[in-house]
Amino acid sequence: MTMSSQQEPGLLEEQALKRREKLLALKRKRDGQSSNDPDSSRAKDNGDDVLPTPIFRSYKPIDGNFHDNMIGEIKPVDIGEQVKEQLDAAKSQMVIDHVDVSSLAPRKPDWDLKRDITKKMARLEKRTRWVIAELIRERLQKKKEDFATVVTVAGEEVTFED
Repeated sequence: MTMSSQQEPGLLEEQALKRREKLLALKRKRDGQSSNDPDSSRAKDNGDDVLPTPIFRSYKPIDGNFHDNMIGEIKPVDIGEQVKEQLDAAKSQMVIDHVDVSSLAPRKPDWDLKRDITKKMARLEKRTRWVIAELIRERLQKKKEDFATVVTVAGEEVTFED
């Protein structure tokens, strides 16, 4: 902050150059080049960057200098013979020695649903029986007097004839 406005641009340029040198050193290190390589220092001094050569796969360059970088046309392999062999193998009938009857019989469409629900249904059935028994007990408690009279009346009407 105490610097004058004239010193500030020079300082910024120096810092930018230092950052650029660090980045270039990191780039060379990443690419496997040593910083002592004379070619890299010459390229840095000239400002020339070594560009990779293009490889043309599906493009035919007009310039004759790039014809060396073209990849030759790749012709597809004829698979017609392989397809015919596979089709012939599929047509031949296979002889089955042993037939498992259980694998031939189709299952009912809801077999998996029944399998998953059997435990729940057993529990529900048990609770249902218990609730029905409770309801019968309650009705008998309400009609206790009536039940006793019905039993005695029914007992009198039954006669044993020998």
